[in-house]
Amino acid sequence: MSQGGGDRDLFLKRSRDIEHAKKHGRRISTAFFNMMICATDVSASRVGIVVGKRFGGAVSRNRVKRLFRELTRQLRGQMLPGHDLVVFPKRDSIAQPFAVLKEVWVSSLQRQKLLRVHED
Repeated sequence: MSQGGGDRDLFLKRSRDIEHAKKHGRRISTAFFNMMICATDVSASRVGIVVGKRFGGAVSRNRVKRLFRELTRQLRGQMLPGHDLVVFPKRDSIAQPFAVLKEVWVSSLQRQKLLRVHED
């Protein structure tokens, strides 16, 4: 997994930013996570990961947050600017192989037109 250098602008940390995205965003659901997407005037897209105590113990919550941070880091250069995303992982996500999660993550972002299109 990648190390955390330079991630400060990639992730939502302030609760007011997360609350704004939750209040004004549109919701999408997948088998492994729910996501709120909110258009912003910030130059880069940012991702917040919210995992409540209902998810499980601290080890499970921290593990799923690490998984989704890594998914975000791997697509850092492909994400279109100007959106805040708040991700709510579901319990099933922690049991999935990383490749499966990545496939669902990428396809969800593509469906919402949040990734740059690569011409091969």
